[in-house]
Amino acid sequence: MDNAPTPAVHVPGDMIHNERINLLATALNNLGVGSIIAGLVAPIVNAHFSIGVAVWSSVGIGLICLAQLILGRLH
Repeated sequence: MDNAPTPAVHVPGDMIHNERINLLATALNNLGVGSIIAGLVAPIVNAHFSIGVAVWSSVGIGLICLAQLILGRLH
């Protein structure tokens, strides 16, 4: 009798789920780093440009959603 464990079989749906989790974790990490950088750079940028926080937040959320949609196309 062979008691060797059977190798794990990865289902493509599981791989997509794992990549989405990885993407979410990376996005949260990037948002954290971005928050720190924004706290340092925002006063300088605000002095030269009149771009509001809502615009930058919308751009960031849009990019995250776009990344999720692109990753959702994986099979």
